[in-house]
Amino acid sequence: MSICDRLRRGVTTASAGETQALARELAAVLPPDIVLALHGTLGVGKTTFVQGLAQGFGVTEPVTSPTFNLLSLHRGGVRLLAHLDAYRLDDGAQVESLMIDDFLVSPWCLAVEWPEKIAAWVPADAWHLDLGIAADGRHTLRRR
Repeated sequence: MSICDRLRRGVTTASAGETQALARELAAVLPPDIVLALHGTLGVGKTTFVQGLAQGFGVTEPVTSPTFNLLSLHRGGVRLLAHLDAYRLDDGAQVESLMIDDFLVSPWCLAVEWPEKIAAWVPADAWHLDLGIAADGRHTLRRR
């Protein structure tokens, strides 16, 4: 079963390493110029997932949450990863002021944490992933 099929059914991971491995696998099949909207509460593994994406794109520098910077750019072997944390944003107009489009050189992937804060700005063709924590403490991921 492909990674996309597995994510549509829902996947459970038992560690940060497993979450990162899943994201690395997804990075290999993501179409160019895609937005990933990462939904979930604090501590569900959104940044951990983005770290795995970065590894899958060949990024060698550390990837941390851009909560205070809002946006981080990471160049991999052949792809650019833009990582946006929208937690402190109020609407899409604030995203526009970041001039993200000026930095997105194809092929890119924009991973957005807290996309519900800027829902009107998120493109209609974005891939939405729900991240959560199950009752037993394991992490869950599912593509809408």
